[in-house]
Amino acid sequence: MQSFETFLRSFHTVNKAVLEEYISLWKEVKVAKKQTLTVPGQVEKHLYFIKEGIQKSYYLHGSKEHVIAFAYPPSFSGIPESFFTQTPSRYYLESITEAQLLRISFGQHQQFMEGHREIETLFRKVTEFFLNGVIQRQHEIMALDMEDRFTAFVKRSPHLLQLIPQKDLASYLRIDPTNFSKLINRIPI
Repeated sequence: MQSFETFLRSFHTVNKAVLEEYISLWKEVKVAKKQTLTVPGQVEKHLYFIKEGIQKSYYLHGSKEHVIAFAYPPSFSGIPESFFTQTPSRYYLESITEAQLLRISFGQHQQFMEGHREIETLFRKVTEFFLNGVIQRQHEIMALDMEDRFTAFVKRSPHLLQLIPQKDLASYLRIDPTNFSKLINRIPI
Protein backbone atom coordinates (compact mmCIF):
# COMPACT_ATOMS: atom_id res chain seq x y z
CA MET A 1 0.00 0.00 0.00
CA GLN A 2 3.00 2.30 0.43
CA SER A 3 3.52 2.56 -3.35
CA PHE A 4 -0.15 3.49 -3.74
CA GLU A 5 0.14 6.19 -1.08
CA THR A 6 3.28 7.56 -2.72
CA PHE A 7 1.54 7.55 -6.11
CA LEU A 8 -1.48 9.48 -4.77
CA ARG A 9 0.73 11.99 -2.96
CA SER A 10 2.53 12.73 -6.23
CA PHE A 11 -0.67 14.45 -7.40
CA HIS A 12 -1.77 16.24 -4.22
CA THR A 13 -0.85 16.37 -0.54
CA VAL A 14 -3.61 14.93 1.63
CA ASN A 15 -3.88 14.69 5.42
CA LYS A 16 -2.20 11.38 6.39
CA ALA A 17 -5.17 10.06 8.43
CA VAL A 18 -7.64 10.90 5.64
CA LEU A 19 -5.44 9.29 2.99
CA GLU A 20 -4.93 6.14 5.08
CA GLU A 21 -8.69 5.84 5.64
CA TYR A 22 -9.31 6.27 1.91
CA ILE A 23 -6.64 3.71 0.97
CA SER A 24 -8.17 1.21 3.43
CA LEU A 25 -11.28 1.13 1.20
CA TRP A 26 -9.27 -0.31 -1.71
CA LYS A 27 -9.28 -4.12 -1.90
CA GLU A 28 -6.66 -6.38 -3.50
CA VAL A 29 -7.66 -8.54 -6.46
CA LYS A 30 -5.68 -10.88 -8.70
CA VAL A 31 -6.41 -11.03 -12.39
CA ALA A 32 -5.46 -13.78 -14.81
CA LYS A 33 -3.65 -13.21 -18.09
CA LYS A 34 -6.12 -12.27 -20.87
CA GLN A 35 -8.94 -11.83 -18.34
CA THR A 36 -11.59 -9.37 -19.49
CA LEU A 37 -12.60 -6.98 -16.72
CA THR A 38 -15.08 -4.77 -18.58
CA VAL A 39 -17.05 -5.24 -21.81
CA PRO A 40 -18.99 -2.80 -23.97
CA GLY A 41 -22.42 -2.07 -22.52
CA GLN A 42 -21.28 -2.81 -18.96
CA VAL A 43 -21.01 0.05 -16.48
CA GLU A 44 -17.55 0.19 -14.88
CA LYS A 45 -18.12 -0.62 -11.21
CA HIS A 46 -14.53 -0.20 -10.02
CA LEU A 47 -11.55 2.04 -10.34
CA TYR A 48 -8.29 0.07 -10.30
CA PHE A 49 -4.73 0.78 -9.25
CA ILE A 50 -2.16 -1.50 -10.84
CA LYS A 51 0.46 -2.91 -8.48
CA GLU A 52 1.75 -5.51 -10.97
CA GLY A 53 0.86 -6.43 -14.53
CA ILE A 54 -0.28 -4.74 -17.73
CA GLN A 55 -3.76 -4.04 -19.05
CA LYS A 56 -5.12 -2.67 -22.29
CA SER A 57 -8.34 -1.01 -23.26
CA TYR A 58 -9.58 -1.54 -26.80
CA TYR A 59 -12.64 -1.54 -29.00
CA LEU A 60 -13.56 -3.90 -31.79
CA HIS A 61 -14.48 -2.76 -35.27
CA GLY A 62 -15.56 -5.83 -37.14
CA SER A 63 -13.09 -8.39 -35.85
CA LYS A 64 -10.15 -5.96 -35.60
CA GLU A 65 -8.91 -4.74 -32.21
CA HIS A 66 -8.09 -1.05 -31.88
CA VAL A 67 -6.01 -0.43 -28.75
CA ILE A 68 -6.86 2.80 -26.95
CA ALA A 69 -4.50 2.68 -23.97
CA PHE A 70 -2.18 0.59 -21.83
CA ALA A 71 -2.04 0.70 -18.05
CA TYR A 72 0.89 -0.55 -15.97
CA PRO A 73 2.35 0.14 -12.51
CA PRO A 74 2.06 2.53 -10.91
CA SER A 75 -1.14 3.74 -12.54
CA PHE A 76 -4.89 3.76 -12.42
CA SER A 77 -6.84 1.52 -14.73
CA GLY A 78 -10.42 0.93 -15.73
CA ILE A 79 -12.80 2.59 -18.14
CA PRO A 80 -12.66 6.06 -16.58
CA GLU A 81 -15.57 7.74 -18.37
CA SER A 82 -17.83 4.77 -17.59
CA PHE A 83 -16.72 4.74 -13.94
CA PHE A 84 -17.03 8.47 -13.29
CA THR A 85 -20.33 8.96 -15.17
CA GLN A 86 -21.77 5.49 -14.44
CA THR A 87 -22.68 5.05 -18.09
CA PRO A 88 -22.10 1.93 -20.22
CA SER A 89 -18.59 1.36 -21.50
CA ARG A 90 -18.02 1.56 -25.24
CA TYR A 91 -14.97 -0.69 -25.14
CA TYR A 92 -13.12 -3.52 -23.38
CA LEU A 93 -10.63 -3.62 -20.52
CA GLU A 94 -8.42 -6.72 -20.56
CA SER A 95 -5.36 -7.86 -18.68
CA ILE A 96 -2.43 -8.61 -20.99
CA THR A 97 -0.53 -10.32 -18.16
CA GLU A 98 -1.40 -11.69 -14.75
CA ALA A 99 -1.97 -8.70 -12.52
CA GLN A 100 -2.29 -7.62 -8.92
CA LEU A 101 -4.66 -4.73 -8.54
CA LEU A 102 -6.29 -2.63 -5.89
CA ARG A 103 -9.86 -1.59 -6.56
CA ILE A 104 -12.57 0.59 -5.08
CA SER A 105 -16.26 0.64 -5.95
CA PHE A 106 -17.93 3.70 -7.39
CA GLY A 107 -20.17 4.06 -4.33
CA GLN A 108 -17.29 3.95 -1.84
CA HIS A 109 -15.22 6.36 -3.94
CA GLN A 110 -18.08 8.87 -4.34
CA GLN A 111 -19.11 8.72 -0.70
CA PHE A 112 -15.56 9.30 0.49
CA MET A 113 -15.01 12.19 -1.93
CA GLU A 114 -18.25 13.83 -0.78
CA GLY A 115 -17.02 13.79 2.80
CA HIS A 116 -13.41 14.77 2.13
CA ARG A 117 -12.76 17.76 -0.10
CA GLU A 118 -9.03 17.01 -0.28
CA ILE A 119 -9.71 13.60 -1.90
CA GLU A 120 -12.00 15.32 -4.41
CA THR A 121 -9.18 17.79 -5.15
CA LEU A 122 -6.73 14.91 -5.52
CA PHE A 123 -8.95 13.26 -8.15
CA ARG A 124 -9.50 16.53 -9.97
CA LYS A 125 -5.72 16.79 -10.29
CA VAL A 126 -5.47 13.13 -11.38
CA THR A 127 -8.15 13.80 -14.01
CA GLU A 128 -6.28 16.88 -15.27
CA PHE A 129 -3.07 14.83 -15.56
CA PHE A 130 -4.77 12.07 -17.55
CA LEU A 131 -6.69 14.55 -19.73
CA ASN A 132 -3.39 16.14 -20.66
CA GLY A 133 -2.11 12.71 -21.70
CA VAL A 134 -5.22 12.01 -23.81
CA ILE A 135 -4.86 15.35 -25.59
CA GLN A 136 -1.16 14.69 -26.25
CA ARG A 137 -2.05 11.26 -27.69
CA GLN A 138 -4.74 12.78 -29.93
CA HIS A 139 -2.23 15.32 -31.21
CA GLU A 140 0.27 12.55 -32.01
CA ILE A 141 -2.33 10.44 -33.82
CA MET A 142 -3.65 13.36 -35.85
CA ALA A 143 -0.51 15.41 -36.53
CA LEU A 144 2.40 12.98 -36.68
CA ASP A 145 3.26 10.54 -39.42
CA MET A 146 3.85 6.86 -38.69
CA GLU A 147 7.60 7.19 -38.06
CA ASP A 148 7.20 10.22 -35.80
CA ARG A 149 4.46 8.47 -33.76
CA PHE A 150 6.76 5.48 -33.33
CA THR A 151 9.73 7.66 -32.35
CA ALA A 152 7.67 9.67 -29.82
CA PHE A 153 6.37 6.46 -28.27
CA VAL A 154 9.83 4.87 -28.02
CA LYS A 155 11.22 8.03 -26.46
CA ARG A 156 8.40 8.14 -23.87
CA SER A 157 7.99 4.41 -23.10
CA PRO A 158 10.85 2.24 -24.46
CA HIS A 159 10.33 -0.38 -21.74
CA LEU A 160 6.93 -1.30 -23.22
CA LEU A 161 8.60 -2.73 -26.33
CA GLN A 162 9.66 -5.75 -24.24
CA LEU A 163 6.43 -6.03 -22.24
CA ILE A 164 3.59 -5.70 -24.74
CA PRO A 165 2.97 -7.77 -27.89
CA GLN A 166 4.00 -5.96 -31.07
CA LYS A 167 0.53 -6.35 -32.60
CA ASP A 168 -0.95 -4.40 -29.66
CA LEU A 169 1.71 -1.69 -29.87
CA ALA A 170 1.13 -1.38 -33.63
CA SER A 171 -2.62 -1.03 -33.05
CA TYR A 172 -2.08 1.59 -30.34
CA LEU A 173 0.17 3.62 -32.63
CA ARG A 174 -2.14 3.14 -35.64
CA ILE A 175 0.64 1.48 -37.62
CA ASP A 176 0.29 -1.64 -39.74
CA PRO A 177 2.08 -4.53 -37.93
CA THR A 178 4.43 -5.08 -40.90
CA ASN A 179 5.46 -1.42 -40.90
CA PHE A 180 5.84 -1.51 -37.11
CA SER A 181 8.28 -4.42 -37.45
CA LYS A 182 10.25 -2.51 -40.08
CA LEU A 183 10.44 0.55 -37.81
CA ILE A 184 11.76 -1.52 -34.90
CA ASN A 185 14.51 -2.90 -37.13
CA ARG A 186 15.38 0.45 -38.71
CA ILE A 187 15.10 3.10 -35.99
CA PRO A 188 17.64 3.05 -33.15
CA ILE A 189 16.04 2.46 -29.77
